[in-house]
Amino acid sequence: MNRQDKIDVEIFKTVSKAIAESDNLEIMTHRLSQLLVAALEIKGCTIFVFNPTTKELERLASFGLSAAYLSKGPVLSDKSMSEALNGTPVIIRDVNKDDRLQYPAEAKQEGIAAILSIPIRFSGTTLGVLRLYHHTVWDISERDCESLLILADHIGLCLQYTRLLNAVQTIRDAIEDLPRGPSETA
Repeated sequence: MNRQDKIDVEIFKTVSKAIAESDNLEIMTHRLSQLLVAALEIKGCTIFVFNPTTKELERLASFGLSAAYLSKGPVLSDKSMSEALNGTPVIIRDVNKDDRLQYPAEAKQEGIAAILSIPIRFSGTTLGVLRLYHHTVWDISERDCESLLILADHIGLCLQYTRLLNAVQTIRDAIEDLPRGPSETA
């Protein structure tokens, strides 16, 4: 694949709209992963969130990858392109020439030739990673990489918004479950 830009304004608008119009994180991330695979003409996409307790990347959504690949084992943050959790995008142009993969044999068996791992951040904290998998050696353009960094930041905003929305709903439900005062029961 050559170094031409794949992400134009129309693709960015479509993807941004998918993020902005959903208050359901699961639906939004599944839709987003499908859109990215189609728009970039790549093999697959996975959106991971970081679990600080287990130090694992937990799959939030994925598209284009086999069930066997997705169930290969836990994705450990310190063994799988750890630079992304430090806020730096990781570009593995050729999986045959890079030792940063936790599961290199499984990647090759899946037909993955290249991987891009973009940090998902909010307010200076990395919440997870956006991983894009290509079936050929990938020489992604700098502009597309920067566009994906912006997109990942939007995903971070959405993650925080959803967490806040869920917390508010939990508080609302707890308040509604409180016993009514004497004036409200009469």
